[in-house]
Amino acid sequence: MKQMTKSLALIAAASGVLLGGLTPLSASASAYAAAKPTALKWTKCEGSGLDPRQRCATVSVPMDYADPHGPKIEIAVSRIPAEHPAARHGALLLIPGGPGGDSMNDPSKKGQKLPQKVRDAYDLIGFAPRGMAPSTAVDCGLEHRDLARTTLLPWPAADGSVDATMAAGKRISDACARNGGELIRHISTLNEARDLDRVRAALGERKVSAWGVSYGTYVGAAYLQLFPQRTDRVVLDSNDNADPVLAERAWLAAFERGAEDNFPEFAKWASAPGNPDRLADTAAEVRPLFLRLAARLDREPLPWPGANPAELNGNVLRQSMLDSFYDPDDYPALAKLILAAQKGTVPPAPAGPPEEVLQNVTAVAAATICNDADWPGDPEVYRKGVAESRAKYPLTGGMPRNAMPCATWPWEPREAPVHVTDRGPSNVLLVQNERDPATPLSGALKLREALGRRAVMITNNSTGHDAYLDNGTACGDATVSRFLATGKRPATDLHCS
Repeated sequence: MKQMTKSLALIAAASGVLLGGLTPLSASASAYAAAKPTALKWTKCEGSGLDPRQRCATVSVPMDYADPHGPKIEIAVSRIPAEHPAARHGALLLIPGGPGGDSMNDPSKKGQKLPQKVRDAYDLIGFAPRGMAPSTAVDCGLEHRDLARTTLLPWPAADGSVDATMAAGKRISDACARNGGELIRHISTLNEARDLDRVRAALGERKVSAWGVSYGTYVGAAYLQLFPQRTDRVVLDSNDNADPVLAERAWLAAFERGAEDNFPEFAKWASAPGNPDRLADTAAEVRPLFLRLAARLDREPLPWPGANPAELNGNVLRQSMLDSFYDPDDYPALAKLILAAQKGTVPPAPAGPPEEVLQNVTAVAAATICNDADWPGDPEVYRKGVAESRAKYPLTGGMPRNAMPCATWPWEPREAPVHVTDRGPSNVLLVQNERDPATPLSGALKLREALGRRAVMITNNSTGHDAYLDNGTACGDATVSRFLATGKRPATDLHCS
């Protein structure tokens, strides 16, 4: 997520095993097969700055796939048709990051970055995942303080204590139980994949292609497991570790490695002669400078009116570091913050999304992460993990091994986590940057290993999140574009400089 990537989750489901005594997947799938799609009614999309060709519709899906004839919810979808009907190959699902992201505007925005030969070949399809407005939406009614970035990612106290994190998690999970309604119990990665297959059917497509980014790679992997024969050309970009037990808990831990992979690049930039935001004379000086400043702000935070929290403390600085690492173009913002803080001042508080949007994003993120996988409830697990992480990875201050609201989530996961295997068509292309702060190469290699013969992987010698058509390489972009347009993949894994 280029905003907030953020959440956590945990298939035996693909092999028919569900948790909680629900109907086996095979029964659910046959109920699905019996569903008769209705024609979509395309209308003008709401919003500004959209391509006039983009149209929107809704697809009705079961709230609970174990009860396919029970209550329904709506999934909002958007489309720009293939630009050259004679060259049309099919539909390309644009699967967003998150959890808590949507791709409703992507046909008009990032979809238009695709080369002409790809836009000629595909209807570009965006959607809002279940729970995300303008689909049937959820909201937990959280306190304003619990919408802060440094609460949504579980930064421990300056001394490493996890007590405040556990208390915030309890407030969030209690609010979701109180205000989230029945739908919040049915928001999960596997259900998002099932919804996408309903979208495929409603579009009248026998098979569908996909471009999944960040968390969207996990949704794409779930779709590959649940519906392997309904996949055409699948691109997974900036890849999550599809750990079959930990899922998003492993992604949170990956920020340790992601920060370490990226900091040397920032340090080189921040010490370059002629840089107007230069922090030090040498790259070696930047890391200790950053750690000293974070420690000072732990002890003596600076007031920051209009921010949430209303102070610049050590954890806010650390979170700002992670956020800036998503795109090297954001390095100047981090450097300016460091320079201001060294002088005891702060820049203007950064603008954030409206609170209504944050409430919706946070509810979907928490529900996905907590419904996907089981998290330990014992605070001691997190105390130990935070202490180990702080000692080994000081840049991230113990956050990657701390507790999310899932530690106190009131419901058990209904299904086992996604279990990615090499069974199915060999039609997947992974593209990955070597230095990615949120989905590091080490985790992407785990997904590559799990997919086995089904996949080929492009590794870019590049820095930042979002590889294809963003922070990757010309070689990587050309290879992905050729695959989408023609179906031709490299014969073996490829390294792009």
